[in-house]
Amino acid sequence: MNQETNGDRATENHHQQDTIHEKIDYVFKVVVIGDSAVGKTQILSRFTKNEFTFDSKSTIGVEFQTRTVTINGKLIKAQIWDTAGQERYRAVTSAYYRGALGAVLMYDITKRQSFDNVARWVEELRAHADNSIRIILIGNKSDLVDARAVPTEDAVEFAEDQGLFFSETSALNGDNVEAAFFRLLEEIYSVVSKKELGCGNVKTDAALLKGSKIDVMSGPELEISEMKKLSTCSCGF
Repeated sequence: MNQETNGDRATENHHQQDTIHEKIDYVFKVVVIGDSAVGKTQILSRFTKNEFTFDSKSTIGVEFQTRTVTINGKLIKAQIWDTAGQERYRAVTSAYYRGALGAVLMYDITKRQSFDNVARWVEELRAHADNSIRIILIGNKSDLVDARAVPTEDAVEFAEDQGLFFSETSALNGDNVEAAFFRLLEEIYSVVSKKELGCGNVKTDAALLKGSKIDVMSGPELEISEMKKLSTCSCGF
């Protein structure tokens, strides 16, 4: 009797999972990159689980977390890859850029070197990712005002020059984290939906989007006052 009951529950859970899966309209792959210790894992944890861990350890290789959100009436599953910032992992993580249509590029506002290295990260990203990738530049640890080493104006100038979106966030208290990621997902949805309209009768199955190139509107757009922003899409990992 117990075995039958357990079996029924397992079957029910399986059906529930299938139902949830069927409701997902898109899976967007996002990569979070930047130097080690800038807070990539923490900002991801804040967005996906609304958590912050003071004793967080450095990421080894690549890990990912997910969060499902609704954008314009569509159920979007964000598959966000957290990449290690240490040099010894760079050859490994570059492979994970493939299939990503957006990226969160982070630096620490209290560490000038992490900002100076941003240009190298942009170059690496554009060398390995799809040429239509959407990128948001994020200056993390905005709560550490007294320790700031990177003026906001410097980051704004770089973002404008490179055509990136920009935001400053705090993984510690959550400031602007939601806004930045939602802006990213909204931008991805916008270009994906436009691509579908341009192709005519195209299925919305996320798996069909993998590897497809999306035309991106030219001209950098920058919103700084409320620090909201952008980046990435893909499918089926």
